Formats: sequence, C-alpha cells, structure tokens
Amino acid sequence: MSRRCELTGKAVLSGHLVSHSNRKTKRKFLPNLCNVTLQSDALGRSVRLRITAHALRSVEHRGGLDSFLAKAKEDELSQNARVLKREIEKKAIVASAE
Repeated sequence: MSRRCELTGKAVLSGHLVSHSNRKTKRKFLPNLCNVTLQSDALGRSVRLRITAHALRSVEHRGGLDSFLAKAKEDELSQNARVLKREIEKKAIVASAE
C-alpha cells in the first residue's frame, strides 16, 4: 500500500535533516495518513479511504464526500476515488432526469 492520499494525491517528500553544524542527511517527510470511513449521501453507503488529516478537514469544510469529489480534479484522485466520483455523477444525472 503506497503512502499517498487517495483524495488529494499528497505523497512522501524527501529532503534534508539539517544539524546545528549544518550537516545535511537525507530524510523523508511522510504524510499524516488516516484510515477513515466517510458517508456518501448520493450512494447511500459508507466508503473506506486512506486520506491525510488535511484532506479530512477539506472534506468536512466542503460539506461531505460527495461535494468534495464533485470539485476534485481527476488526476489527483486514486483509482478507487475516481470510481466513486463516476458513481456519484451517474446518480446525480439519474436524479436530475426524474
């Protein structure tokens, strides 16, 4: 399982740990990943995702998983999240046609 947020695409970064004497050694900056279960109102079911704490705050700020995925770019999302986005869009089209 990769260390990448399924919604924002945030991943591991590399850089230097700089000591007081200004020596530089390689280190990794890991994203703060959380396993969460989010409720999709359009699909009527819950979805398990591995997202960063920042993405969780963004989802709550935008008003839920459905509205977050509606505004999200396709290239940032994981394959699982892209499938969810398409399912939600299909449900919205069917609901608007009725």
